[in-house]
Amino acid sequence: MPAAELPLTLACLRDPQQAGARLAAIAQRTEAGAIGEQQTKVAAILERVRLEGDAALLELSERFDGVRPDPLRIPVERLEQAWSRTPPPLRAALELAQQRIENFHRQQRPIDLAMTGPHGEFLGRRWRPVQRAGLYVPGGRASYPSTVLMNAVPARVAGVERIVIVTPPGPDGEPNATVLAAAHLAGVTEVYRVGGAQAIAALAYGTASIPRVDVISGPGNLWVTLAKKAVYGQVGIDSLAGPSEVLVIADHTAKVDQVAADLMAQAEHDPLAAAILITTSGALAAALPAAVEAQLVDHPRAAIVRQALTDWGLIVVCSDLDEAAALSDRFAPEHLELLVEEPEALAERIQHAGAIFLGPHTPEAVGDYLAGPNHTLPTSGTARFSGALSVETFLRHTSLIRFNPEALEATGAAVLELAASEGLHSHAESVRRRLG
Repeated sequence: MPAAELPLTLACLRDPQQAGARLAAIAQRTEAGAIGEQQTKVAAILERVRLEGDAALLELSERFDGVRPDPLRIPVERLEQAWSRTPPPLRAALELAQQRIENFHRQQRPIDLAMTGPHGEFLGRRWRPVQRAGLYVPGGRASYPSTVLMNAVPARVAGVERIVIVTPPGPDGEPNATVLAAAHLAGVTEVYRVGGAQAIAALAYGTASIPRVDVISGPGNLWVTLAKKAVYGQVGIDSLAGPSEVLVIADHTAKVDQVAADLMAQAEHDPLAAAILITTSGALAAALPAAVEAQLVDHPRAAIVRQALTDWGLIVVCSDLDEAAALSDRFAPEHLELLVEEPEALAERIQHAGAIFLGPHTPEAVGDYLAGPNHTLPTSGTARFSGALSVETFLRHTSLIRFNPEALEATGAAVLELAASEGLHSHAESVRRRLG
């Protein structure tokens, strides 16, 4: 039986402990694949690119993508052409998204700090952009012009001088035309048709064609994520993104067809995508599988949706919203939809989520494309300690300190005591020789 015709299996749990255990397993769904053979192969790819540069990029692209992308760089004229050939309604949509994303991210720019200490000393912190940023834009199962905007716009707002995009070529040797159009709209002129771990290596080490960058951002598959993890420390990275996920908390006011569509919107990304419903409505839980089946009829990505929901889908029926919020926090979802009567009140109880979508008129898809906040979010439970990609991803801050004689005189004795406690003689001596 073809995968698209397999009956849907969507697990439903009512016991909080069983639900918690299953949520933990879903959060860790890629850990086994993140060690062992893939990691060894990624290390070999990185080393080849470090040593052989462009030659390795061409050979590896031919091996993995079936295309030898020579030359690697897309001409600027090709970017302009892609934009001019984009249908007007799509151009208008991209422009609206770009404007909203930029407006939101401009509000994120941090201000420099300058203050005077109690003895007249100057203390401060200043922000400066990195010089070069490398943006990874995935290809494969789908094209992501939205990823171009969500990465390039914050980098541009931060003031990065040189922004470089790497993106896999398609079967014809060219990246997706709308991705190129979005790059033109975002003001990016350097786009290279290379993907996978080899693209990350090129950005981290530099080659004759592709410059070494200071920060790499953008999502990718397991190979890309492992490569970013391996080069971190030589360059900065935004995060280690895993497969995408959505968790929907719904009560009796939620409409089953909307819940089904929202879960499927996440599941259609990837067979490893997770889609979870936590609800206080037994009726909604019972009706959901049939609603999903109805929307799967003639769905162009039905096989992917079925596999994702069968492997990583879950329905949990809770006694109340407090229990639902507690389970959600244990999972710390990338995307959290609150389809409940009072979403703002419930949002106050949530501690861990990458992005929260409030109410029935806020499907997660608006956040993916044009709401304004960034769609590059923490996955696999990392929302417990991290947040969305932002302008600060492309900034670094430097502390500024200027003591005067009075400040050093007032604090010097304490510095001497602390240096002595650590056994650092010259630390103390550097202060002692300045004291009157």
